[in-house]
Amino acid sequence: MEVKLVQNEKELADAFSVRKTVFVGEQNVPVEEEIDHHEEESAHFVLYVNGEPSGAGRFRVVDGYGKVERICVLQQQRGTGAGMAIMEKIEDYAREKGMEKLKLNAQTHAIPFYGKLGYEVISEEFLDAGIPHKTMVKKIQ
Repeated sequence: MEVKLVQNEKELADAFSVRKTVFVGEQNVPVEEEIDHHEEESAHFVLYVNGEPSGAGRFRVVDGYGKVERICVLQQQRGTGAGMAIMEKIEDYAREKGMEKLKLNAQTHAIPFYGKLGYEVISEEFLDAGIPHKTMVKKIQ
């Protein structure tokens, strides 16, 4: 299992492929909402298992904090530590960029996962792409 900061078009295509499988295919998010106008300004991450793209995520700086977005893992890799590996890589990257606080909008079913990583809920439930979410934050540094 290896998480890579995307460095080329193939790795970016791999990340987008996983995102489309999970968010568009499984969760019925419209592709135009999934692949959005923030892609160019974001750092992208892709998880490989035995050389196959199996997870993804992205990171960007918004209003002085790090925003963690689009965390996803293919169904066959869930429960293997893949999501944790992606989050650790993104958090390390955020620290290198001088971030002290991270924020994410978690699908409500994923709140326990992020809670184990030290994230705390700071919002009421809201819908994003028709899916219930809550905003969570974590101090790093």
